[in-house]
Amino acid sequence: TLSSVLSGCARAGDSRGGRVLHGWVVKSEELDPDTPLQNALLGMYSGCGDLDTALHVFDRIETPDLVSWNTLIAGFSGTGDGWSAMDAFVRLKDARFGEPVVPDEYTFAAVVSAAAALPAMHSGMPLHAEVVKAGLETSVFVGNTLINMYFTNGESGSARILFDSLPEKDVIMWTEMVAGHSSSGEAELALKYFISMLQEGYKVDSFSLSSALNSTAEFAGLKQGEMLHAQVVKSGYEGNICASGSLLDMYAKNGALQGAHLVFYTIPKRDLKCWNSMIGGYGNYGNSEMAFKLFGEMIRDELQPDHVTYISLLSACSHCGLVEKGKFYWFCMMTDGIMPGFKHYTSMVSLLGRAGLLEEAVDLLQKSPFAKKCPELWRILLSSCVALNDLSVGIHAAEQALAQDPDDMSTHVLLSNLYAAAGKWDVVAEIRKKIRGMMVEKEPGLSWIEIKSTIHVFSADDECHSQIDDCRGELLRLKGNMELLYSSENELLSSG
Repeated sequence: TLSSVLSGCARAGDSRGGRVLHGWVVKSEELDPDTPLQNALLGMYSGCGDLDTALHVFDRIETPDLVSWNTLIAGFSGTGDGWSAMDAFVRLKDARFGEPVVPDEYTFAAVVSAAAALPAMHSGMPLHAEVVKAGLETSVFVGNTLINMYFTNGESGSARILFDSLPEKDVIMWTEMVAGHSSSGEAELALKYFISMLQEGYKVDSFSLSSALNSTAEFAGLKQGEMLHAQVVKSGYEGNICASGSLLDMYAKNGALQGAHLVFYTIPKRDLKCWNSMIGGYGNYGNSEMAFKLFGEMIRDELQPDHVTYISLLSACSHCGLVEKGKFYWFCMMTDGIMPGFKHYTSMVSLLGRAGLLEEAVDLLQKSPFAKKCPELWRILLSSCVALNDLSVGIHAAEQALAQDPDDMSTHVLLSNLYAAAGKWDVVAEIRKKIRGMMVEKEPGLSWIEIKSTIHVFSADDECHSQIDDCRGELLRLKGNMELLYSSENELLSSG
């Protein structure tokens, strides 16, 4: 009876009721607590997050059985205490008293889940080896936690090897592969596993749909996003905030703001992520007025802005050169108690630099916690100095960037351009000689565009595209039009 009631307290999170029952057990002279009752007490404290008391109860169990150990390890897993879970697992393996206790799949699932956030080399991989030794490598239950552990540690290749080796897979495992690759920035792989999941006949849920939509947002795949939108409708998840929020984000990041707008106003109870996606979408595509208007509506809706909201607002100000507005939102952010991060400083330095307020940008940058560890911010300032032909501030920015990353190619190129604009060709020659000495084989950056359901990929100095001659002809035509416009403007100016 007591074991059942204590289990109910654990499920309800009622530690007070559980403690009252525990007191009654201690006071009772007739009752001699057996292992199942002690396990129930242990489960109640673990389930309520009171691991200190749970550990005291565990230490009083004369001969802990597998349920005792599993309950303790699962308790540490539930509170994210990976080291304590690992310690309990090691104690279980080294137990010398009573009958030997052999870990089962629940033990391994709990300890791997708890240790997922720890370095894989120190905990996850040795645990994987223990799973193999125990003959549980084909367990779907344990496999799910191992795959999650590898993704958490950025070991997506190991997760794929494990996934492919498992003879049986469930929907949770497929979803983990989609979500894991999506969160790792491997958008194409995430979509590949999502499609395979559908082909295998598994029913997708809001979480797998959301992960797939996030992937299409990352690599600007509007056509794929629209097909996923159809899948959301077919699956009946239109009203789900997780799926709808990702759908909205996909349209906003692809620049399809009309689609984003329609999705936004069909969501009955919009959360902060939805508002941030819309504000960021309008801000990134140059419609700052709409971004600011939505921010006002969000505040009236009694939502508190977070650091992502202010990144979107400051980015909108930077794109449109709205210095005073940017300073205002910076002040609002500080007033809200949000400490500016790297992306906030990126937008502000860019905004001030492009507005010609270089000294102000230097002052802001030097007071930031990123001045000595993020050369990217100094490069942004250097880029503004090149555009404004400010040699003194530009040299200072270049020195700061190169002190942190002496071999950075882009900083040397910008510095070369700065000296070239100032006519110091001897210094330019020296820098370009140094650049040639630093040249190494690098993987080229790619750009792509979708035209009539076909994705065209381009890279620098690429001569392989089937329509390269047409592209070059179009560029020459545009160049000719620009030269014609320039000469027409000069004629108008000379004629008064």
